Order: sequence, then structure tokens, then C-alpha cells
Amino acid sequence: MRWKGRTASTRVETRGRSGGVAVGGIGIVVLLVYTLITGDPSALLGSLLGGGTQQSTVSDERTAELTEFVSVILADTETVWNEVFEAYGKDYIEPNLVIFSGGVESACGTAGSSTGPFYCSADQKIYLDLEFFDTLSTRFKAPGDFAMAYVIAHEVGHHVQNQLGILEEVQTLRSQSSATEANELSVRLELQADYLAGVWAHYVQGYGYLEAGDVDEAMNAASAIGDDTLQKEGQGYIVPDSFTHGTSEQRSRWFKKGLTFGDLENGDTFNTDTLMIWFK
Repeated sequence: MRWKGRTASTRVETRGRSGGVAVGGIGIVVLLVYTLITGDPSALLGSLLGGGTQQSTVSDERTAELTEFVSVILADTETVWNEVFEAYGKDYIEPNLVIFSGGVESACGTAGSSTGPFYCSADQKIYLDLEFFDTLSTRFKAPGDFAMAYVIAHEVGHHVQNQLGILEEVQTLRSQSSATEANELSVRLELQADYLAGVWAHYVQGYGYLEAGDVDEAMNAASAIGDDTLQKEGQGYIVPDSFTHGTSEQRSRWFKKGLTFGDLENGDTFNTDTLMIWFK
């Protein structure tokens, strides 16, 4: 991806490298009653990463480079979603992105690095430990700058959902549902964020920023962090009723669909009269 030397967002915050109180694993979502919308790791990511606060292994030079990269990608999302929202007669409120190491305090609570990237609807901020990018490349075998960009675009997708009122609608429905039904709603929410990441990629491709192999990198990343793949790696078998993000096939398929259509109308992963009214 062509990103060096381009405009960077001014909405990137950097928290101290020492981090805060760690919370092991992604189970924090339960405590926050889904106010904290988790990102690309599924429910098993915490155990796969080992849990707890970890000493950062990202060098200062690499941190500076990745911070610049994140800032450029966030700027791209600002350009894309301002353009999309304007076309629909709506105003887009740009989110801040917090880079942290080890642990972080958000308006949704305390999270450790093992939580993975996440979006907090309470403060409308995205939280990211740069070490996750190394994990994405090595453990999940999804290297490449566009794979990293996909992770950011997915979290911004949650912010878009928040702007459209979809997060609130889903939370209301989840509170009235069984555990299995609540998980199904979570899957649909995450797949829609993948679709929205694809919409972002559609525009970026049109801007001429993509290089050969970039789309494959994002598709590989979406597939690598599917619930079925992570569960099989983490425990040797899969439990479909416990899925919260979707299978590898579903995640890559919805990203590709967003990339193909580049609009909002085709992103209805819920297919129900009680949701997605704005898309219809």
C-alpha cells in the first residue's frame, strides 16, 4: 500500500508505554455488557496471546513507523467516511485512535493488550496496541501493511455503526435474547464491520493507493481471525453457538462484498425489519 509521505490524521493519541492495569483475555466484554465492542480477535484471542500485561517488544524505531502508518490509515478513513456520509446527507463525526502498550483505561473500562484492538462506544475511541500487528503477522500468519490497515478499518467500521445507531439497536436486542441469539447478533455486527472495512478499501482502491497483493493481504487477515479458525487453533475443536465474530469464510466474504459494492445498501448482515432501517 502506498502510504508513506501522505497526510496523517491529527486524531491519534499515544499513551505511555508502561500501560495500565491488565485484564486478561477478552472476557472483559461480558463485564461491560457489550459497551466495549471488541475488534478482530475473537473470544479466544486473549488465551492465544497469553493474557495479561506484556512488556512491549516493539522497538522505538518500529513504534514511530507504525504510529505514522496508523495515522495515515486513520486519515484515509476520515476522507472516505466523510465522503460517504455527505452523499447520504449525514455528518460524520471522526473518532480518535489511542495507541497504547500493555494496558489502557477507556470509558468502557480497563483493557489489557490481550484484549486486542477494540472500539469503545462510550468515548468513541479506537484502542490499539501496536504489538498486535506483530501477532497478526507471525502467529496468525497474516502479514502486510494492508492486513494492518484492514484491522483499523474494521474498528472504524464499528464507529460508523455507532454513528448510525446500529450499536445501540443491537445492544437492546442482545439484552432481550438468549445467549445463543446474542452471539448470533454479535456475529452479524462484526460481519457488517468487515463489510464497512471493505467499503473503505473500495474507496482507497479508487484513490490509487493500493498495490499488487494488498487485497489478498486483507482477505487473508479476515480469514485468519475467523472464530472457527481461532477456536480450532486454541482448543482443537469449534463450537458454532459460541461464535461472536463469524467464520473465516464469512469474514473474508463480507469484506470482499464491501470492496465490490462500495456502498451502504448492500451491507445488511441482519436482514430483519427491526434493524438496518437506514440502509433500506
